[in-house]
Amino acid sequence: MDQTYRAVIARLPNNPAVRFEKINRKSELILTPLDELEEPKSLTALKKAINALIPRVDLPELILEISVRTSFTDSFTHISERATRSSDLWISICAALMAEACNTGIEAFVREDIPALKKDRLFWVLQNYFRNETLVPANATLVSAQSGIPLAQAWGGGDIASADGMRFVVPVRTVHGGYNPKYFGSRRGVTWYNLVSNQFSGLNAVTVPGTLKDSLSLLAVVLEQETELQPTQIMTDTGAYTDVVFGLFRLLGYRFSPRIADIGGTRFWRIDPSADYGPLSRKGRHKINLPLIADQWDDMLRLAGSLKLGRVPATGIMRTLQVGEKATSLSRALAEFGRIEKTLHLLTYIDDETKRRATLFQLNLGEGRHNLAREIFHGKRGELYQKYREGQEDQLGALGLVLNVIVLWNTMYMNAALEQLREDGFPVFNEDVARLSPLGFEHIHMLGHYSFAVPETVIKGELRKLRTTSNP
Repeated sequence: MDQTYRAVIARLPNNPAVRFEKINRKSELILTPLDELEEPKSLTALKKAINALIPRVDLPELILEISVRTSFTDSFTHISERATRSSDLWISICAALMAEACNTGIEAFVREDIPALKKDRLFWVLQNYFRNETLVPANATLVSAQSGIPLAQAWGGGDIASADGMRFVVPVRTVHGGYNPKYFGSRRGVTWYNLVSNQFSGLNAVTVPGTLKDSLSLLAVVLEQETELQPTQIMTDTGAYTDVVFGLFRLLGYRFSPRIADIGGTRFWRIDPSADYGPLSRKGRHKINLPLIADQWDDMLRLAGSLKLGRVPATGIMRTLQVGEKATSLSRALAEFGRIEKTLHLLTYIDDETKRRATLFQLNLGEGRHNLAREIFHGKRGELYQKYREGQEDQLGALGLVLNVIVLWNTMYMNAALEQLREDGFPVFNEDVARLSPLGFEHIHMLGHYSFAVPETVIKGELRKLRTTSNP
């Protein structure tokens, strides 16, 4: 910590982003926001050339194609664990998956003349094949396929991930929903908190009533993800950090890198009370309690081991860290330990523009996925009508799966387009490839087609046949 302080101070005179201003007679640290980087003409031309080559496709065809290429639908097993499969079951699963993800219900996908799309079949598939135990391995298959594409590897190695929340109004009566007038008006809502890799793939998600209050939900999302990617650096927005979380992440071997909105109002800490840190001396005047960390060190390691092995759920450790309203000695020691890591992060954050830009880019990536999710989840005005937690998690799990299907399909065809452009002699630069995104959807038809075919008998003036109780 001392070395980091002194290295940052030595570079302050040449750091135009950091300045100190007098506010209410106190010297406050001001960090200048990043300027928006202009898109080079070569990148604009590359995007245009790729978009001109990408095929146009209907969403159902896209999902079916990825099922054929990856067999991700094989992960959907019957709840009774029977090994037998109905004919064309994969088609039924894809239709049910799209019905959930698009929030339209199955009626739009029913075709009584096609066995795989009959109403009874789709209901049966939803009831018996859609649950967390099948959605998770299906998602892992898609993440693995995405990771193997050269273009995805150009975006990153999967060692970086970000977590952010997407909010849904729940207009039906539910106990698994919370109020927040800013996001849900007078109704209840949930937050879909998801983890996204730097390869644009979604790794895991949890559904939280209302808005995120407990930053330990972030820890749960990271520890409980079951894909082959193992990110070690986790980025979030300002609202998802506490000193305890900094400490837990460090103990578990992760680098926690939140974006700090009000860095001037954030405390810096020190170990040596007599050290002179120049203009940062006043900012970092708070002292770390090392004896408390040493006293609780064994218990801190036991807790970290229990979390790593899954013996203790991350969302349930507040019972270990708090008794009533009072923090335990273990909790206070974790906070002290976290303040060391937090201060190191704050110092390098103000010192390194590259780090700030990388954090911003990764968080923007997550927001881009949310924009795509809104386009997919268009039914019922984008509101979630599931009353119970399991139903909400299964439906949003289906949404996350379709998101990864689209990201994978786009990446595959963008990679093919790049190969074609290189063969044609088009100038393709690595730095431009690294800034491409598979989150575009202009070429994907999401809303289905309307049929203007009318039965011959109706054209002749006859009425359609009435429904019967035996064939409703």
